[in-house]
This record gives sequence, structure tokens and C-alpha cells, in this order.
Amino acid sequence: MDEKGLEDAAILLMSLGEEEAAAVFKHLEPKEVQGLGETIAKLKTITKDRIEQVLDRFKEEAVEMGSLVPDTDEYIKSVLRKALGDDKANLLIDRIIQGSDITGIESLKWMDPESVAELLRNEHPQIVAAILVHLNPDQASLVLKAFSERHRNEVMVRIATLDGIQPAALKDLNEVLSRVLAAGGSTRKKSSLGGVKPAAEIINMMGSSLETSILDYIRESDGDLAQKIMDNMFTFDDLIKLDDKGFQTLLKEVQTESLIIALKGASPEIREKVFKNMSSRAAETLREDLESRGPVKLSEVEGEQKEMLKIVRRLADEGQITLASGGDDDYV
Repeated sequence: MDEKGLEDAAILLMSLGEEEAAAVFKHLEPKEVQGLGETIAKLKTITKDRIEQVLDRFKEEAVEMGSLVPDTDEYIKSVLRKALGDDKANLLIDRIIQGSDITGIESLKWMDPESVAELLRNEHPQIVAAILVHLNPDQASLVLKAFSERHRNEVMVRIATLDGIQPAALKDLNEVLSRVLAAGGSTRKKSSLGGVKPAAEIINMMGSSLETSILDYIRESDGDLAQKIMDNMFTFDDLIKLDDKGFQTLLKEVQTESLIIALKGASPEIREKVFKNMSSRAAETLREDLESRGPVKLSEVEGEQKEMLKIVRRLADEGQITLASGGDDDYV
């Protein structure tokens, strides 16, 4: 969701009142709660016109979505499989419809990465890997950054080679966490999380220096595995592979200030791709801003580039753009 979408959602929640807003928050993911909470905190004053625009838009969309589907179980199965693919959707469907439970692991999503890292620091790399694949790639990458280089690399190897999680193993993971979180769980179905693609997603979020270190470590023990991970990674330089329509869609979602910082560390080819997909006036203004902008910390550049990649993946998930990884298959 872009900045305007977050503001609209925040305004709508504030208009509902505390009780109704709280009921909505119960159905959101941790990152969504955090994003909306931060946005609400920033909205000190809101014009009457803006509030009316948000409420009118919500009313229109609510009316259009008023009809119910005849079979909600089949509907949610179909929607999740189209949105997430069979593997991830089947795990989620099992939890939603059949009542499976991984509450201990799920509770980690509400913790800051440093706390999760401290909780898992002394656990076996295989245990850590099985837990991290249940987190969002950006949260998992921040947890791994808090580990020592050796521990981090060992965990990444296990994530890349993880071939599902058996029910008994998933229950054991919850029992490991119960020592601190008082959580336990059971499941009826093997979880298919883990493997090359989740490993690639996590490494994508970790920055170029750690990315190189991890891939070098994996390459020493298993060159084929390292290559498979690289084939599934979509990096900032891979933006050059987007077609013009996809690139224009991406640029509409990126704030100008973020784009300037991201391009400070971009190749000439990427810059030209950006200029090509803007109006002449916008491209000229961007060139001037880039030339006049002084030195920018590498960490800031990488941070904005990672944010752009998150937008790319979201747009790909929504079917608005098509990504091609370093391999032969599309990477979404």
C-alpha cells in the first residue's frame, strides 16, 4: 500500500471510532498494524474535504462489494491460491479452515527483530531456519543480521535446503518457543515453506555485503545450490529487465525523494531506463536533482533500493508487472 493509501485507511479508521477501529486492527498483520499506527500518529490535522473524500470512496467500494459468495470456503481457497501460489496458500488454508495452529511462531511476527534474534541466538541452525521461513523476508533478514557471520551463513544454508516441515517437527518448534512465549501448537498438514526461493527472498533484503558473504559461504560447500539461489534473486540491477509499461507502473508508486537516493548508487543503464520512462520535463528535473544532491550514505542508498524492490514484488504479486529473475523462470 502506498503512502496515500495508508493515509486514506488511517483516516477511515479514525472516523470509525476506537471500538470499531480496534475490531479492524484485530484482523491485520503486524506490519499493517505498525504502518497504520505510524500513519495515524502523524496525522495531526485533517481537512473536512479530505475526510469526506475518504468516506465517499469507502461507501462506493463497500456498495460494490456488498454481495456475498455462495461458498466462502471454496472462495477463500481459490483467492489464496491465485494470490500466493499453491504451496503457501495450502498452509494458510489449513490454518484458516481446518484450524491448524502455529501460535508460538506467529507471535514472533509481533516482536522486533532484535528480540527475535536474542530468543533464537542459542538454538540450533536447523531450528532457526524452520522458524524464520514463517516470518516475512524483511523481518527474517533483520533477525539474521543480528547473528554472527558463521551462524547466519549456517542458517541460510538450511533455509535453502529445507524441504517442508513435518507436523511433529512444527509442534516441536512451538514447544521450543513456549519456554519464553508460553505457546504450543499442532498441525495436520506438512508445511511446504522453505527452499531456494525463500532463501533468495531473505538474502535480497540483506544488502550487498552480506549477500556476497552468504553466497560465497554456500558456494564453497554446494556450488549448485548457490547458483539456484542466485537464479531466484531479483536485484536492483535486474530492474533493467522490466518492460517499459512495468517500469512506468513502478515509477508511479515511488516517491521522488526515495527515487533520487536509490539512483545515487544505480548503474548508468538503470538511470537511463528511469529517464526513458518519464516525461521529458520530469526526467530533466530528476537529472538536475541527482547532480545537485551531495554524497549519500551507502546504507541509505541500499535502504531505498530495497524499498523499491519491495514495491516491485508487491506489484508482481498483484499481477501489475512481470518479473524475470536471473534464471529461466519468472520470479514473483
